[in-house]
Amino acid sequence: MASLARPLPLADTADALRAGRLDLEAHVEAALSRVEETQPDLRAFVPEPGRAARVRAEVAALRARWPDPDVGGPPLFGALLGVKDIIAAGGLPTRAGSALPADLFAMPEATAVSRLRRAGAIVLGKTVTTEFAYLEAGATANPHDPRRTPGGSSSGSAAAVAAGIVPLALGTQTIGSVLRPAAYCGVVGFKPSYGRVPSDGVLPFSRSIDTVGAFTQDAAGAALAAAALLDGWTPAAAPTGRPSLGVPRGPYLDQAETEGLAAFERALARLDAAGFRVIEVEALADIQAVNERHTDLIAAEFADVHRAWFAEWGALYRGGSAGTYDRGRGVSAAARAAGLAGRAELRDALTRRMAAAGIDAWISPAAAGPAPLGLEATGAPWMNLPWTHAGLPAVALPAGTVEGMPVGVQVVARAGDDERLLAWALDIEAALR
Repeated sequence: MASLARPLPLADTADALRAGRLDLEAHVEAALSRVEETQPDLRAFVPEPGRAARVRAEVAALRARWPDPDVGGPPLFGALLGVKDIIAAGGLPTRAGSALPADLFAMPEATAVSRLRRAGAIVLGKTVTTEFAYLEAGATANPHDPRRTPGGSSSGSAAAVAAGIVPLALGTQTIGSVLRPAAYCGVVGFKPSYGRVPSDGVLPFSRSIDTVGAFTQDAAGAALAAAALLDGWTPAAAPTGRPSLGVPRGPYLDQAETEGLAAFERALARLDAAGFRVIEVEALADIQAVNERHTDLIAAEFADVHRAWFAEWGALYRGGSAGTYDRGRGVSAAARAAGLAGRAELRDALTRRMAAAGIDAWISPAAAGPAPLGLEATGAPWMNLPWTHAGLPAVALPAGTVEGMPVGVQVVARAGDDERLLAWALDIEAALR
């Protein structure tokens, strides 16, 4: 397994490239070499014939547009970007980790990719996803231990950032597909409020839930990426001062593994010692019902998306995808309606609980524990599910290790408070280091 690289994080990389302290062409060539070096063991990127020629052409176009980037250059000038392979990027096919013909998924470039390209990012390539962004794992390994999963479904994106190949990668989350792999790989994952990043150009899993998110090496990078990605980004609205953090005690937190919960308690102790106000709050007593209605809803919407494709190409679907399609077809209209209504109900209930307890954000483990052994599955997403169901913004931050493997916490704010969440994340990240 190639050793982990520790290049400059996103904000520092873009600053150095704009100022000429880091040579753009040399930076890109090193990344192209790094993809090839890591591909046999890590397999973060989808194989791409002609990758080098395409990327060099993007570099030349960026140079032509911004010959003097130090004067008014875009914020992400020359930053290399990985794009999860359910998200359309011009010049590259979308395969969605499946054996189906790629032309079935042909779409115009996603707004998320176009916004990052306009901000100066260069697409290094498509990153590996689980099949249709759900259960069936791709080939990517965890950069910290190739015997372990990197998480999913945004497997390649998390691994590519953790391995130092790119400082920024796009993922999507329908249950825990950004926050969990970020925790497993020891990087920052940001899932915005539902609807704040347009989802056009993204192969749908569940249109009522799917959210485009990002992986970076640190919280400053997540904020820089969010400023380019999110509708209505207003950094002036970000507050000063530390948030009060609520720990949702009860059945939800009991879903964490013993070692994961112990690591979480150690993280809380560090935050308390750093002066954060950490408040225990009874919450999510009905988590099993929330889990069930969310799973029913996304399965039903998955079946909507795949009905015509499955009729023709069903034999090419792997077992987990086929099973999800079958489950979705059996979801009743009443169960689907309950899932849709439950989203707003949970969001309102959590918001009321925050106000009553005097907390600004929730904090909980970003995964049940460290990345499990094996590449056949991508780990349990239950720690992320309620926040995704409610459409709340969440950020996963590294929070130590368990037996040498990364673990993380997730911090969750009120809907629409993405700017505030990422401002708070800077202080929380510093306290957890």
